[in-house]
Amino acid sequence: MFKTILIANRGEIACRVIKTARRLGIRTVAVYSDADRQAVHVEMADEAVHIGAAPASESYLKAETILRVAKETGAEGVHPGYGFLSENAKFCELLEDNGITFIGPKPKAIRAMGDKIESKTFAKAAGVSVVPGHMGIIEDADEAVRIAGEMGYPVMIKASAGGGGKGMRIAHDDKECRDGFDRARSEARSSFGDDRVFIEKFVVEPRHIEIQVLADAHGNAIHLGERECSIQRRNQKVVEEAPSPFLDEATRRAMGEQACALAKAVDYQSAGTVEFIVDEDRNFYFLEMNTRLQVEHPVTELVTGIDIVEEMLRVASGEPLRYAQDDVTLKGWAVESRIYAEDPFRGFLPSIGRLTRYRPPEEERLGKAIVRNDTGVREGSEISMFYDPMIAKLCTHAETRQAAIEAMGEALDRFEIAGIEHNIPFLGALMRHPRWQEGRLSTGFIAEEYPEGFERPEPSTETKRVAAIVAGLLELGQRQRLDKHIDRLRPHSGVLRRDWVAKVDGDYLSLHLERAEGGLRPVYAVSVEGREATVATDTKIGESLWTGMIDGQRRAVQARPVMNGWALFVDGLWLPVKVMTPRTAELDRLMPVKLPPDTSKMLLCPMPGLVVSIAVKEGQEVKAGETLAVVEAMKMENILKAERDLTIGKLNAKPGDSLAVDDVIMEFA
Repeated sequence: MFKTILIANRGEIACRVIKTARRLGIRTVAVYSDADRQAVHVEMADEAVHIGAAPASESYLKAETILRVAKETGAEGVHPGYGFLSENAKFCELLEDNGITFIGPKPKAIRAMGDKIESKTFAKAAGVSVVPGHMGIIEDADEAVRIAGEMGYPVMIKASAGGGGKGMRIAHDDKECRDGFDRARSEARSSFGDDRVFIEKFVVEPRHIEIQVLADAHGNAIHLGERECSIQRRNQKVVEEAPSPFLDEATRRAMGEQACALAKAVDYQSAGTVEFIVDEDRNFYFLEMNTRLQVEHPVTELVTGIDIVEEMLRVASGEPLRYAQDDVTLKGWAVESRIYAEDPFRGFLPSIGRLTRYRPPEEERLGKAIVRNDTGVREGSEISMFYDPMIAKLCTHAETRQAAIEAMGEALDRFEIAGIEHNIPFLGALMRHPRWQEGRLSTGFIAEEYPEGFERPEPSTETKRVAAIVAGLLELGQRQRLDKHIDRLRPHSGVLRRDWVAKVDGDYLSLHLERAEGGLRPVYAVSVEGREATVATDTKIGESLWTGMIDGQRRAVQARPVMNGWALFVDGLWLPVKVMTPRTAELDRLMPVKLPPDTSKMLLCPMPGLVVSIAVKEGQEVKAGETLAVVEAMKMENILKAERDLTIGKLNAKPGDSLAVDDVIMEFA
């Protein structure tokens, strides 16, 4: 086994590798850029070395620099994590030529599987089912349109060296094909330095299901079951689970056998993932093989009990696999939610800034479920524009799928983040979505269920009731606390008022509160609109997370004091709540409502980013659907189009400008 390894990555995955290495007694070396000087992985490692400026091209992608640091620190192996240099065959060869082990597959497998065009050709020759498509290099948009027309729309345009949803577009007609071809090439060139793209048939109602494989240098290969990764946005996975609610045992076995056969065919040695597209009839087609550790590997670890990072380290050090296929059993169900720094109410656009509050749920049992949170940040960390916007991977594991989903919903309610926008409200809504709970999934789920984008759901009557109860108890506790304050000149006379009105998200609800007899924790008798409830809680005033039992059901509500009231996070929704006397509520109903300013004659920058191009000129008439500008954020190019026919008035930005959220790009006449 290695004595020292270097981790050529950052953030959550670097922390994840360090945890296993530490358990195995392996010394770890971290590398970091200017932007990551105060990062968690730098502090966790036994040694940390600065390797360059913030952009990845000047730090984490500098193979020669990482090799030099590995030599200087005595590292015998390098774990690449995922992204960056993890699937770079030249980097693997560079290390091996210098006597350092690449903790991953050999260059042959990386080359055969890392290129989407070559991998499909190889898989087809190995007898693996593949999606129909044109595997040759496409030179220009005209050729792309011709090929797509012959194949029949819809088609998928993909970067050959792509990954993470970058360099990927779906086209339903010639216009979308031309536009998608140009954008895919541009993103591929920017993200991977390789602008080759290919086209394949887009499978309607597809599911994205992948098989985790482990293989060693002694000819052994096994699979650890499947992961369902169909909940995607812009081809970027959002929620994963293991196993899949769709597969039967026969399909699982067939997919696993093909994945292992492919791994053996390329002499695979490490952990890898074979991704398949599965149609509504459970026909499956090879999509690609990821020759690295996957972001979503924790759900497989939870249902199998196998530490995949440990197996990668053991295989790289020359050990044979410790498991045979018959040793692998799937126990229970695991769900993973990717917590992203993005605004779900603005089309999931990236959000950057400092985490002024970061308090994830504790990694422990939540009822009968287990909570796991893989993260690389802490309170005070900065979410940078230079790297992927993922903050954490929150996982729950329970006996059944429904129990794991319910635990995830509660864990998300307990996850406190402030300072940036994040997608927890969307994830919370998803966990309560009937179609998700029923397991009726496809990669088009988000687009189909939220065709106009994600909007804040209307809170249910029960959600509002819980908010009224919690706000009332917070208000009651705060008033009782003030009465005991040492500097209070004179306490009020008589008992505290019991009858109130809670204004929850604009609705006025009658509220009755009084202390009841209880055991070890305070118990209250509460009624909302005449419906009674018994509430037990030991949450102290000033704590940002209220926890307790309402009619025997465990509840967690985030609470932030605001002007004259509270902001409560209940069932995945932020709700404004005021607790008032009945007379004050009468007067409050008469108060005018302040309307937001009119921005309909402006194009606002929807996220922090760089202006790639401005497609119009002042005075130009534009039709609905035409491109106005292209803004790049997190290496993704976002096309801003006209929502209606209009005339361009004033241009406020130019290519190369760095803009903040809501900066005015242009004004309309």
